Amino acid sequence: MIPTSARVAVYDAPNAPFVLRDYPLRPPVAGEVLVRIAMSTICRSDIHSWQGHRPNPCPGVLGHEIVGRIVALSAGIERDMRGASLAVGDRVTWSEYFIAGPNYCSEVLDLPQKSPGVDKYGHMAADTAPHHHGGFGEYCYILPQSWILRLPDVLSDAEAAPLNCGVATMIAVTEAAEIRIGQTVVIQGLGLLGLYGAAIAKARGAGRVIAIDGVADRRERAQRFGVDLALDPAAFAPGELARHVASLCPPLGADVVLEVCGDPRVIPSGIDMLRVGGRYVLAGVVNPGAMVTLDANLLMRKMLTLTGVHNYHPRHLIEALDFVVAQRERYAFADLVDGIYALERVDAAMADAAARRVLRAAIVP
Repeated sequence: MIPTSARVAVYDAPNAPFVLRDYPLRPPVAGEVLVRIAMSTICRSDIHSWQGHRPNPCPGVLGHEIVGRIVALSAGIERDMRGASLAVGDRVTWSEYFIAGPNYCSEVLDLPQKSPGVDKYGHMAADTAPHHHGGFGEYCYILPQSWILRLPDVLSDAEAAPLNCGVATMIAVTEAAEIRIGQTVVIQGLGLLGLYGAAIAKARGAGRVIAIDGVADRRERAQRFGVDLALDPAAFAPGELARHVASLCPPLGADVVLEVCGDPRVIPSGIDMLRVGGRYVLAGVVNPGAMVTLDANLLMRKMLTLTGVHNYHPRHLIEALDFVVAQRERYAFADLVDGIYALERVDAAMADAAARRVLRAAIVP
């Protein structure tokens, strides 16, 4: 039985408090699936949207790292992206974005994540029908042209919720970095992306992972997720950090640098850390206006490869699930979701996440 309405946590302007509002529910129309939300974790982009650092319509409903159970399926939706059957009661996740339909980017360039008109869960106005299209609520419609993935019972909600953003993104990032066996990888930032990036880099064969973050407890935690050495940037004079890291990567410097801290000021330092022929992947500088000044001659003279990763290919969602299932006994991924909040406490969850008092806050309706 589908209720006639359900609650959504909405904010009316940047930095405004969240209020719970009822919006109507209906059976899913063609191409849709209705899900009862079990957990939605707070991504850094949710915080940036709420703070007004990136464009987001208001009244806004946030949340795109979502796990839920199917309440109703429209006709014709029978299997997930892997071919597994779908039924009412199944626990699922789905791509953080959906597209308008086949297009040049998806069909020719194999970049569906950059399709014209692509939109994201938790990035639309709450008054845009069908209203329930974000994680900060009780229900969510999985909209047409999304990719759905049924979840195995072995995964907890805390292990599963970050799959469709943080983990899938780092699968894409490490793939773009072309990490090879024995190589040294430097990670700028030890939030959830950086920690998963370290674990995935090790799974791809990295011989050593060096990470940089200014928060002490993040550096301590990092050693449990594949980081061999975690450095505090505040301990180094300007310019010394890059030289020190390069000296730790004989004979010429790091093979790969991954930027997942969101601060464009670290980019020149990352370039300095790289060896000749090294590879730099940017994935954290998602806010508009992330300006940086650098010596482009270094890109040329060192023959560097600079790559940006924004969103991910649907295949990376499958790979993210497989990675977490395979590595969950080696790495305590569930512990990364270290703050649980009821829907009525979204304000507290956002405040704690923004202040980095928790690594990944979770909303549990």
